[in-house]
Amino acid sequence: MKLIFTVLAVFLTAFSINAQDQYIYCGQLIDVESGQVLSQKTIIVKDDMIHAVEDGFVKVPKKAQLVDLRESTVLPGLFDMHVHLESETSKDNYIKPFTFNEADVAYEAQVHAKTTLLAGFTSVRDLGGSGVNTSLRNAINKDQVVGPTIYSAGNSIATTGGHGDRTNGYKADLMGSPGPAEAVINGVAEARQAVRQRYKNGSDVIKITATGGVLSVAKSGENPQFFEDEIRAIVETANDYGMLTAAHAHGDEGMQRAVRAGIKTIEHGTMMSEETMDLMIKHDAYYVPTITAGKSVAELAEIEGYYPDLVTPKAKAIGPKIQSTFEKAYKRGVNIAFGTDAGVFHHGLNAKEFGYMVEAGMPPMESIQSATVTAAKLLNVFDDYGSIQPGKKADLIAVSQNPLDNIATLENVSFVMKHGKVVKDSNSKSL
Repeated sequence: MKLIFTVLAVFLTAFSINAQDQYIYCGQLIDVESGQVLSQKTIIVKDDMIHAVEDGFVKVPKKAQLVDLRESTVLPGLFDMHVHLESETSKDNYIKPFTFNEADVAYEAQVHAKTTLLAGFTSVRDLGGSGVNTSLRNAINKDQVVGPTIYSAGNSIATTGGHGDRTNGYKADLMGSPGPAEAVINGVAEARQAVRQRYKNGSDVIKITATGGVLSVAKSGENPQFFEDEIRAIVETANDYGMLTAAHAHGDEGMQRAVRAGIKTIEHGTMMSEETMDLMIKHDAYYVPTITAGKSVAELAEIEGYYPDLVTPKAKAIGPKIQSTFEKAYKRGVNIAFGTDAGVFHHGLNAKEFGYMVEAGMPPMESIQSATVTAAKLLNVFDDYGSIQPGKKADLIAVSQNPLDNIATLENVSFVMKHGKVVKDSNSKSL
């Protein structure tokens, strides 16, 4: 019996050391709230929270753990406000709905989630899948699988035949007539019903496809696909449930309808006019550009047979324009939140977006803020995430260089901590 208690005591002591205090020495620390780079700081982490941020490298107590990042620059964990974790671009993507079971989607989604986290993105907004994305969120929250904190839209909401109607391109007997339960609506009543169904299904946010899209098997990539009263009904209902709203939109008229109706974030925004930019500023709407996705689809469209015939010309026409739209919107003063549309390109390459944003004229610090403080405030989680401050969740990343000097360093994250647990470091690449 004495031996049992001795072993138990050793186990509990070891567990308390691992589960409690960690002292993180930071060579440099990016304070995204002040926009400053601070030198020689110690972050003290207790359990899953940031307990304190001290000047200098303070003495580490015997029972605490040292995480030595004196040669690195430390940042808050990053947000990607537009991902699709259930899938990833491939030449056979359009056949997968007929060959993949839900379990196949789920297993692949776990891989994409882990890849995303190890790339430094500790929080993501998943803007459309089959509902597996919501189950994945739950599994991650229970520590059953490794991945970022997910804010899930479940299924995005479309109109019949619109971008997001999953039956586009099917033969007649498979096409059927999906309705609000399947996130396809026509009219105000169905719009409200679809939002309530997403809430019932466990969604955190609402996403609509306000215009045609690039990758759907449908002719137009930019025509408006909702009437304004339908969008307004969606926004009003989502607001009642405390859900942030997002609208996929390439065409300008669809964007204007969405912004006037109260949609909070415009995704892609390819054909955005100056009038729409001003409307977004007036309504305090945000632009999530997804430049990386635009460039990726344009490149892949040059590979013969990679996309269906209806998709290829849209990808070539729309993809290359997003970066220039971003440049105009940023210079005009439109609010910007970081988002990539990962899944349209390979997961884990999300940080390439920073380089494209900086290339188009956004200062490096502002690009980082768009993926930290701005995103956290948009999602109404800034009390817990988005900066390195006492009382917030210990979501931290580190890179080898100062990203203000070399933004591309964010593409090679060497250290990731999520909720106080180290999931990647320079010696052991991942758990």
